Amino acid sequence: MKYINIKTIIGTVLLTVFSIGCSDILDEEPRSIFEPGYFQTEKGVNGGLTALYAHLRFIYGNAYYYNSGVTGTDEATYAQSADGNFKVMDISGQGNITSTETGGIGTLWDHAFPAINTASGIIENAEGVGLDASLIAEARFFRAFDYFQLVQVFGGVPLDLGAGELKFNTAPVRVSVRNTVPEVYTKAIFPDLLTAVNDLPEVGRLTGTVTKTVARLFLAKAYLTYGWWLENPNNIPTYPEAPRTDPDGHDASWYFQQAYDVATTAIDNPGPYGLMPTFYELHVGGNERNQEMLFYADHTETSEKYNGASLTYGNGGDADNFAAWMMTWNYTEIRSATSPDGTGSVGTVLREASQDLGRPWTRMCPTIEAYVNTFSNKTEDSRFDASFTNVYRGNWPLNNDNTEFYYGANGLKVYPGDPILTFLPEEPATPISYPTGAGPSNVGGGTLPGRADYVISPSGISRVVYPGTWKMSTYRTDNAGTLGQPNAAVTRPFNIAKFSELYFVAAEAAVKGATTKSGQSARELINVIRARAGKWSFDRFNNVERVEDNSAAMIAATPETIDIDYILEERSREYYGEGFRWFDLVRTQKWTELASTYTIASSPKGDHDAQTFTRSIQPYHYLRPIPQSQIDGMEMTDAEKDAYQNPGY
Repeated sequence: MKYINIKTIIGTVLLTVFSIGCSDILDEEPRSIFEPGYFQTEKGVNGGLTALYAHLRFIYGNAYYYNSGVTGTDEATYAQSADGNFKVMDISGQGNITSTETGGIGTLWDHAFPAINTASGIIENAEGVGLDASLIAEARFFRAFDYFQLVQVFGGVPLDLGAGELKFNTAPVRVSVRNTVPEVYTKAIFPDLLTAVNDLPEVGRLTGTVTKTVARLFLAKAYLTYGWWLENPNNIPTYPEAPRTDPDGHDASWYFQQAYDVATTAIDNPGPYGLMPTFYELHVGGNERNQEMLFYADHTETSEKYNGASLTYGNGGDADNFAAWMMTWNYTEIRSATSPDGTGSVGTVLREASQDLGRPWTRMCPTIEAYVNTFSNKTEDSRFDASFTNVYRGNWPLNNDNTEFYYGANGLKVYPGDPILTFLPEEPATPISYPTGAGPSNVGGGTLPGRADYVISPSGISRVVYPGTWKMSTYRTDNAGTLGQPNAAVTRPFNIAKFSELYFVAAEAAVKGATTKSGQSARELINVIRARAGKWSFDRFNNVERVEDNSAAMIAATPETIDIDYILEERSREYYGEGFRWFDLVRTQKWTELASTYTIASSPKGDHDAQTFTRSIQPYHYLRPIPQSQIDGMEMTDAEKDAYQNPGY
């Protein structure tokens, strides 16, 4: 299969383009700008298509935009080293979300609109250069995709970028008018996605390019989201103000039915896609671009040019994929000893370019509720084991330290590969003996009789020491027996959509009243996901192969009646920490109900006394602020600028 390898910079219109040839690698051709005439050539249109894929890397994998989709939800809060970007998103008294303190939301605004304009340029000019309908459909998909992201985050957004609605604009424009939410869906998102579903191929022209199945997923999600918007069960305000009626005359139930029908059609006609056998195999490094991954922002460790970022040191900007750093705490501060009495402190868990470790930034951390309640079944359900890094193992030989062993908890020996610090999945029967302050482990780890590893129980998780995330973390094949390049941004693709989500979309639509097909009720759809979750191939906690099938037990434990709360629980178990939780809670208007309180211990090492924190989530928070840079850049009256901004900001 050919791969699409891309490197680009997005600017006012677009600053770097590529030509699509028959080789596996797309050839770079720097240009100052996409002028109108360039889109009237086959080379220009093909170059624009490639750039549409490239723009994903400036949004997905960007840690600040990632933060906006997770921090402040029931999955995560800010961690010890968080700056204002992360604290304001928590809405817990650490600052306010404003048009200048957006927590990374501006990343979407800044990169989606240039891509939309590029897509419009392709659509307008493609037929004139004889471009195949399937390639035009790729541009239509991207235009709809970006508008769908924007309308969920900001509400109504402009369809006219200066040359008319959905027209390619080539001149700077200093005025803007926002369309309403129904207009964005019915004029842009739905028509483009319907065309994409019709014209895209079943199998992508290159690995990673969009297909019918990808378009069906986002069409189903758009129908589902718009159905919720029309229903508005909790009377959440919208902006610009618009009646909750559909211009095409349909009601919410009609859209829920469409969401179900489109999603189940995609499930029944999967093309080259499908579920991976186990949750571990879905996410383990080296298994990227597998059959379950529908859509992703691609990266590679083989070339800085095509990775779009340094392979040795990431600065946390541009196209760096550094989202996974945020929920990685500074495990390098863990200490063992050279003597059994605990003296002779030495670092034994070193910064390594491996999926269990990676680069620590300590900006975000899981809530105790996510760790304890969301993943309440930690023995049969493999998703807990494959979501968190719970065990930090000694790796000192990778730094040319040939010491045979060091001393850990209770003065016992620890060897390379042994656990040095363990987050226990459950509260132990024997109380943990915690030190005052950082203690011998230097991170506040406690001891249990007979154990050489320091331990922390679920109730002792804090903002400074907490289980890391595993699914999206670093993976490299070029470490060559060393610590590798842990300071480089992640060179794996950042996954945006998976085949599994079709089951969730269809199940949610069914709960909302869609008429279901035989064998595809909400419970049956969710049980496909839960059955897979019960299958194990590897036990990361114990670092051993584990071939075990708990699918029958998982299915039996599923409630007979599925409701929205249960679907949201399952979605969090399936997609924990991947960057999309806020969208789920906002779509279903459950954010306030499910995320208004959480517990966590504070930042000093050794604090294991969890406190309850309260978030002040207001109805206006269900939309994010328009970035101040957009407001400032417009030549409009102050009153017009004020009216452009979402209420509350």
